Amino acid sequence: MAKSGTGNPPRRHLPDVTPPMIVRTLSLAALLLATTAPALAQTDKTTTTVEKKQEDDKQQQPPLPADKTVTQTARIGGRTISYKATVGTIAVRDEKGKEIGQVVYTAYTVPGSDASRPVTFAFNGGPGAASVYLNMGAVGPKRVQFGAQGDSPSDAPIARDNPNSWLDMTDLVFIDPIGTGFSRSLVDADATKKAFYANDPDIKYLSKVVYDWLVKEGRLRSPKYVMGESYGGYRAPRIAYELQSQIGVGLSGLIMVSPYLDPAAGNDATALSPLPWMIGLPSMAAANLERKGQLTPAAMAEVEAYTRGDFTRDLLLGRANTEAVQRVVSNVTRLTGLDPALVQRMGGRVDIRTFLREVHRNDATIGSIYDSNVTAFDPFPWSPQQESNDPLLDSLIAPTTSAMVDFVTREVGWKTDARYNALSYAVNAAWDRGQPADTPVSDLRKAIANDPKMRVMIVHGWDDLSCPFFASRLIVDQMPAFGVPERVQLRVYPGGHMFYSRTDSGASFKADAAAMYR
Repeated sequence: MAKSGTGNPPRRHLPDVTPPMIVRTLSLAALLLATTAPALAQTDKTTTTVEKKQEDDKQQQPPLPADKTVTQTARIGGRTISYKATVGTIAVRDEKGKEIGQVVYTAYTVPGSDASRPVTFAFNGGPGAASVYLNMGAVGPKRVQFGAQGDSPSDAPIARDNPNSWLDMTDLVFIDPIGTGFSRSLVDADATKKAFYANDPDIKYLSKVVYDWLVKEGRLRSPKYVMGESYGGYRAPRIAYELQSQIGVGLSGLIMVSPYLDPAAGNDATALSPLPWMIGLPSMAAANLERKGQLTPAAMAEVEAYTRGDFTRDLLLGRANTEAVQRVVSNVTRLTGLDPALVQRMGGRVDIRTFLREVHRNDATIGSIYDSNVTAFDPFPWSPQQESNDPLLDSLIAPTTSAMVDFVTREVGWKTDARYNALSYAVNAAWDRGQPADTPVSDLRKAIANDPKMRVMIVHGWDDLSCPFFASRLIVDQMPAFGVPERVQLRVYPGGHMFYSRTDSGASFKADAAAMYR
């Protein structure tokens, strides 16, 4: 999945962890040493106390179980596949080798394969989301239904064979970042935030987790892929470049699912740039076309052409040009299906929140930012602003959490009393959103340029307003060809942020990925 909180896209980044150091002066005169010795002794004592407290905190947490593996089968791609399902732990250590965190992963591997079998590492986003959404929603061997209109939190969380699983073409490793799933920090809150809850440290330790799994399982010779959804799509290209240029692991390909690639592009709707309005309009139009049964690639091509052309030119002419404003108002009303008076009042510049609030107001429901055609009853229909959390987020916590905990504890037998966090609001709130040293797009460009064999696939749902597809369209169109234009492909499917919850879209996604893996 994507983001927690109200569904607003997260903002950015910060630096690395520097372990505390005790500096002792050994060359002072005896008199100076005598006068400072009590202070030094107190420093040593304080440091020892802090270290002891951290060790005590670690010991107070019940130990996680040892890695556990079971054999399962699933019907995938028209045939029955036998595979090993493993729930395991990888330690995260600081620069001194001290264990500061434990990352829990779920791996599905087909026994008897040779070194040519690929392995794919999957991350969700948030920050604060576990990998259960890609695991049990998109490409894992078992699937629980969630994320589509009509799905309910009280539906039985029964995981069934996933015909769109990728296990018939790659082994799969789903990684839960610290604070999500059962993964946990072993240091205090301040140290946790510095080591794990910021953009740059996040990339470094997760890249090392990928490397550690490859070494642990003897898979360094296998073709390697990284998949990331939403903020995981921000992670994926940065992890690829970190692995390639710092850790020493090359990737064969990247898959970015509904990625959050350019934090700056759509953030400021009051700025001079027309980008915020351009990025949102096509997804609003797609949702309107879908409601009318008219959503087709040809129809969307016309929407995109208008957005790049007349819409942008009229926006840049400004509000003082009344003819340009009227053209914008007329077209935005037609494309979005909103009340003409509302669009007129806004000068044709309709923000995402207003669209979600108004498009379903007449039937007293509220749409999701992840798919505006997935709705729930509005608990406060007469409020001028949305007073409830995102309807899709609230509806999927129960089925995903229950299904994953049932799988881990009952099917695999990895028994723990720890809480499973499918979506941690606490992690999202604690995340340091300072500016990163690098951006995902620049790291993506560098990783592709460095490896002429690496391929990239970016995929979206037409209706997604949290990470609209048109942002990726503009980004891809500005990238160099890198020798072969097809090395970076963009695909858009019916649905929203989790388009794979629709069986047909999930099948199309798998077919496009299979071509890249081949």
